[in-house]
Amino acid sequence: MVEVTAVVERADLLGESPLWHPAERALYWLDIKAPALHRLDPATGVIADWKLPQETGSIGLRRDGGLIAGLRDGFAVLTPGDGGTVGIDWIANPESDRPDNRLNDGKCDRQGRFWAGSFHDPAGMPAPGPRMREPVGALYRLDPDRTCHRMADGILVSNSLCWSPDGTVMYFADSPRRTIRAWDYDPASGAIANERVFARLPDSGGTPDGSTVDAEGFLWNAQFGGGKLVRYAPDGSIDAQIAMPVRRPTCCAFGGADLRTLYVTSGRVMADAAELAAEPLAGALFAIRCDVPGLAETAWPG
Repeated sequence: MVEVTAVVERADLLGESPLWHPAERALYWLDIKAPALHRLDPATGVIADWKLPQETGSIGLRRDGGLIAGLRDGFAVLTPGDGGTVGIDWIANPESDRPDNRLNDGKCDRQGRFWAGSFHDPAGMPAPGPRMREPVGALYRLDPDRTCHRMADGILVSNSLCWSPDGTVMYFADSPRRTIRAWDYDPASGAIANERVFARLPDSGGTPDGSTVDAEGFLWNAQFGGGKLVRYAPDGSIDAQIAMPVRRPTCCAFGGADLRTLYVTSGRVMADAAELAAEPLAGALFAIRCDVPGLAETAWPG
């Protein structure tokens, strides 16, 4: 039996992008729809919160301080300050011609390039709905020199970005299509090639949301609406499944000094009153101790 512990019992509308900061020994994560940035010090239990100016889909470490982030209006460096204020250094808005899109899931590759994908999600909407299922999203790579490159088009909802331990395989999910895909990845150039299906989810149950890869090269995926985490072997077969106490886990990331704590965010979006009454922990942050550690995230050097 695997113990799933609620470490922060708060009602995030759409908790996302857990990120372990090794220098601070703290976990950052987002509530996209609040919008807000949170930080947990596991040693003390102290939580800090910062109000964000717009929906922010993902964060990554930055070598020179602060966080690299994908927001509704593009890429920026966030610098959390005192009094709940956040400094913003805007870098690029690759979708200025698509104002109803926003950046979603994102992560740094093993060399520190920050990737994030977009999808159609008009401002002010509580959650993706049927009218947003238009393939107008794209996948972007932000290099350390602050140049932004569009790498793929025709995306419905971008999720699951992560890399194999050696950085030669990149994983990605277009969630409504219910598949996790893989590309060959060139660590030297950041180029992708040879797209293929890594894992296909059944028609019933959840859709693939955020993912991470452990030190053995197994991929962990949070399945939104399915109420579980699934660990996939490098060949795409299912190795293990962990039932969550909520139906809408959103993303997972390893943290802790030994990188053996798997943190899992969750959300309350798209849940009706009956579901919320039955799931008092919806929107909480969870932790699971794992035998196999994760891998340290690389910081964006820009």
